[in-house]
Amino acid sequence: MSTLDVVPVSLAEIARIAGVGRAAVSNWRRRHDSFPSRIGGTDVSPQFSLAEVEQWLRDNGKLRNIGGKELLWPRFELLGSRNESGLALAEAARRMRSPRARISHPELSAQARELVAEAAKLGRAEGPRDTFEFLLQRWLETHVRQLSTTPPPLAALMSRIALTVRLGPRDGALTLFDPACGTGHLAAAAAQEYAGPSFELLGCERDPALAALTSARLDFVGDDRHIRTRIVTADALREDPFTGAKADIALCNPPFNERDWGYEELATDQRWTHGLPPRTEPELAWVQHLLSHLKPGGVAVVVLPPAVASRKAGRRIRGSLLRTGVLRAVVSLPPGSAQPHSVSLQLWVLRAAADGPAAPPPSQDALLVDATGFARPGTREPSPDWDALGSFVLTALATLDRPDEEPPESAVRVPLLDLLDDEVDVTPGRYTASVSEPSPKELAKKWGEFGSLLTDLADQARYLSVLDVETGTQQTTTTVGDLVKAGALTLRAGQQPAEKTAPVSGNAVPLLTVADLLLDGVPSGLLVTGSGHAVAEEGDVVVAGVIRAFRAWVHEGPPVALGPQLYALRVDPEKLDAHFLAGCLRAPANGRQAGTHASSSSRVDIRRLQVLQLPLERQAVYAETFRRIRAFEALVARAGNAGIGLVSDMSDRLAAGGLTT
Repeated sequence: MSTLDVVPVSLAEIARIAGVGRAAVSNWRRRHDSFPSRIGGTDVSPQFSLAEVEQWLRDNGKLRNIGGKELLWPRFELLGSRNESGLALAEAARRMRSPRARISHPELSAQARELVAEAAKLGRAEGPRDTFEFLLQRWLETHVRQLSTTPPPLAALMSRIALTVRLGPRDGALTLFDPACGTGHLAAAAAQEYAGPSFELLGCERDPALAALTSARLDFVGDDRHIRTRIVTADALREDPFTGAKADIALCNPPFNERDWGYEELATDQRWTHGLPPRTEPELAWVQHLLSHLKPGGVAVVVLPPAVASRKAGRRIRGSLLRTGVLRAVVSLPPGSAQPHSVSLQLWVLRAAADGPAAPPPSQDALLVDATGFARPGTREPSPDWDALGSFVLTALATLDRPDEEPPESAVRVPLLDLLDDEVDVTPGRYTASVSEPSPKELAKKWGEFGSLLTDLADQARYLSVLDVETGTQQTTTTVGDLVKAGALTLRAGQQPAEKTAPVSGNAVPLLTVADLLLDGVPSGLLVTGSGHAVAEEGDVVVAGVIRAFRAWVHEGPPVALGPQLYALRVDPEKLDAHFLAGCLRAPANGRQAGTHASSSSRVDIRRLQVLQLPLERQAVYAETFRRIRAFEALVARAGNAGIGLVSDMSDRLAAGGLTT
């Protein structure tokens, strides 16, 4: 028997393999006595043998249109180690392209080598590039908490910015430099955006698995034209492997807030032409590292946390970047553009001075672009409108070398004399914030949006108002504590982190606290992964266990770590509907009855909260009504805020004599 035969898979993985929902798999398990028996896990999260599941699916005609990639992925996951599975995936990509290639990573185990051979064979049969991209995406999803990647739309936008702003020939060979290339999102995007005859990547990555995956990824992109890659596994700041090399463009999404970046040993480094970066400003070390590798007229686009634009410690370096004309533009992105998703990150656009008679004169200003308003409306999690965002940013940057052309609204060309003050703050919102009255067109648009909200609100009100809601009925209830004992759900309590980090680390999850709920509901910081804290996954019910902030909701979106007095409840979908549970728990009277004291600061004993005892089918009816109530609540709040804004706008206009009829 192969060492890869006994592979455990969950109900969710079986659903993905079969291309159905998890509920369908649960139904198969209940209705068919022949369904494979559990081999591990728990009653709530059982695991089954992949080989037995595959055979059952085939015998019952459930694998008609499913390729081998879905069946292959759980075997990569079984390798356990992120590093080994990543190296095995990169090795498989090499073997897909060159079947007789030697193993380049001899440290791989026998199990991994066997899997490499199987994956390579499958890739050659089903398409090497598609197979690799599928497995790479699953690998990234599995290790999302440990990796910080650049979303493809942002990578494409950064590439377009660099290719647009750079000076010099546009139709020859292009060299890209990325000293923190990760899994190659930026390099792949740049290779696809550039239409020239040849493309070279100078990449550096200190994680061997990520470096190997970048190389494999660029090899597939290179199938279309000549692409040369030189990727080195090293710490780019401490041991720059490309000293003296120059690139046409540089793209980088560097690690944030790394205090141990080499401050002591690099104090006299020749790259610091704009000043030694303070220990607390590692991002400015990356900025100068990028600049040291640019050709004359070359452009660097780098993702940075917003604090870099205003922190006091970095003002001297920011001032030098402005005075020398290197810092050409700063773009504030909407929250959700990249990790950490709760933060409005920035793109800094830097251009090395050009040489030759055609070089533009030294810049006397910098372009500051506030694109934070391009968040996609109506989404629970931050999500930019990438099409509109990209069009706006590129339109604004097109005016960079055209001093007679005005940038669009929310972008402003700021003279250096105004920027080079005591703070040297280059935060776009500080200069683009408008206090002007809305135009008649904007005011009409606001009234239209308000009318749409009222229409939606009326629709929800009509549905809810005709419901037959009886009073005084005595329905049997149970408690959260009893449901835990019965195995219907698991309960995990959040806790105070030993050291709360600023929201700048890629290897972390957002940290939600009660204080955040009382403010705006947005996580205020991050928590390093692997710290043992309770983390709410998508579909978990989150409860705030303090009276003044008491609420319960079904978590949607990426994982989030929970602070004190916050709890994550994970239901067994065969026994409980998550939306039904959340609706029962968030009743205000329920929180008061389970409170430990009478004051608003009292805690709620989560285990005492009451839940109706209903069959699963009946729970679904209640769950839909609870969703309607939540939607009604959200619409009331939005309509109230929109109405207050309209009252303010109309009052100002009338007080200024703006009534014309």
